[in-house]
This record gives sequence, structure tokens and C-alpha cells, in this order.
Amino acid sequence: MRNEKVYLVLIALAAGFAFGEMYAPAPAGATSREIIQLQQDVSRLIDSQQNLSTSVEQKHAVLKTLLEQSLDSVNKLNTNMGALSQSVQQVQATTGSRLDAMGTQLQAMVDNMDELKSRLGKINQQMADTQSTLQSMDAKLGGSAPQLPPPSAPPGAQGGPPAAGQTASQPAAAQAAPPPSADVLYASARRDFDTGKYDLARQEFADYLKYYPSTDLAGNAEFYEGEISFAQGNYQDAVSAYDHVLVDYPKSFKLAAARLKKGLALLEMGQQAAAVRELREVARRHPGTDEARKANAKLHEIATGGRP
Repeated sequence: MRNEKVYLVLIALAAGFAFGEMYAPAPAGATSREIIQLQQDVSRLIDSQQNLSTSVEQKHAVLKTLLEQSLDSVNKLNTNMGALSQSVQQVQATTGSRLDAMGTQLQAMVDNMDELKSRLGKINQQMADTQSTLQSMDAKLGGSAPQLPPPSAPPGAQGGPPAAGQTASQPAAAQAAPPPSADVLYASARRDFDTGKYDLARQEFADYLKYYPSTDLAGNAEFYEGEISFAQGNYQDAVSAYDHVLVDYPKSFKLAAARLKKGLALLEMGQQAAAVRELREVARRHPGTDEARKANAKLHEIATGGRP
């Protein structure tokens, strides 16, 4: 029993000594070193935080500068794109105007070529007639000289017989004046058409068809009657005139143009299916021509609803 008490006392002393060692205050020198070390660690931590903050601020400034430069570049690019777009639009407008003017000039040149071909044909015919007359005169001169008739009073003079188609009560001056020549009448009609005198040009083309319906330029005259109606918005009359060209003048220089303008007139009248047929006929019958190119462009425009 006594031994057990001793043993318990020894255990208590050992425990007290252990707790004393654990909770006893540290020496003053060790505490100072730990505080100094802690202060140094805190100072290094503050320095690191300041360095990090400075680095972040510098990078933020750099990023801000880069962003501002990028915005300036974008603004300059937008300005340049706007100026370029305006330039392209101006070029397109100028090019379109020039193409229209060139088309008009080309049309005038084609018409002049048509007139020249017609006139050359007439000159060839006149030369053939002259050559035939000369050959006939040579044949007559080779034979006996003809007897000359006795002189007589001129027709219509006092005591002489009246002129052919003239009665005693109807002087020759009262006879109707002959129409202008085909060349003069056609040239006058074209001049009035080109200067916008449509009513006068229509009458002159009608007179040309009345007096000279079988010439090479009769189909042209019919075509320009259709052009006048088209320009004045009378699309039904224009279609009728174009049909006359296609049916009555199969060798006309204006077949391709007449069929193209017929298709455009039908399109203006709202007859899209018929217009598409005519435009396809232009491309099929007259490949490689300016009229075929315009017909294909209009067909593409119809198919895409005007989108490029």
C-alpha cells in the first residue's frame, strides 16, 4: 500500500515537471530573435506585395495604351473603309454612266453602219444600171444613126399638146410635190429621234414606211417607231412595232435589238413569263452579241430578285 502511494507521488512529480517544462516562459533572447524574424518576414511580404502591385499597375497601363492604340487603328480603318466605299460607289456610278454613253454611241455607230450598207447597196445597183445603159448606148451607136424628130412646141405651151397628167384647166405647178428621197427622209427622222423630237420623228418614220417599205432600212424605221413608244411609256404599241420588225423584216439589222426591247416592254407590262421567253430567245438566237449579254443580265436579275 505504501509502495503504491510512493509510486503515485513519483508519477505526480513527473507530470508536474513535464507540465512546467511545457508552459514555462521562454527565455528573453529566444523571444527577441523570433520577433525579429517575424518582422523581417512581414517586411519581405509587404515588399513583395508592393512589387506585385507596381507590376500590375505597369501592365495595366501598358494594356490601356495598347487598347487605345487598337481603338485608334479601328477608327482609322473605319474611316478609310468609308472613304473607299464612297470611292467605289463613285467609280461604279461613273462607270455606269460611261457604259450607258458608250452603249448609245455604239448604237448610233451600228445605225450609221446600217445606213452605209444600204447606201452602198444602192450605189452598186446604180452602177450596174449605169453600166447597162452605157452598154445599150454603145450598141445603138454601133448601128445606124437614128432620125431626129422635128422640133415641136414644149408640152403645155401655147398651141402645143398638154403635158401628161395635166389638163387645160390644171397647170403643172398644181401637181403634188414628190416625197423626199429615202436617204433624206430617214436621216431627218433619225436626227429628230436623237434630239428627242419624238412626235416629229414618228411621223417621218411613218412616211418612210409609207413611201419606201421595201428598202433595207425599213426595218430600222419600224424599230424606231417602237423605241418612241417605249420611251413614251406606250409599251403595248412598242411590242406591236417590235413584232412588225420580227415578222415583216426577217433580214433587218434590228432583229436582236427588237426582240430584246420586246422582252423589256413585256416586263414593264407585268407579263414576266412572256418576257423571260423573249429574253431567252435573244440569248439563243443571237449569242455573243451585246443584246444577248443584256438579256442574260436581265434574266439573272429576275431570277435573283435584283440581288447581285
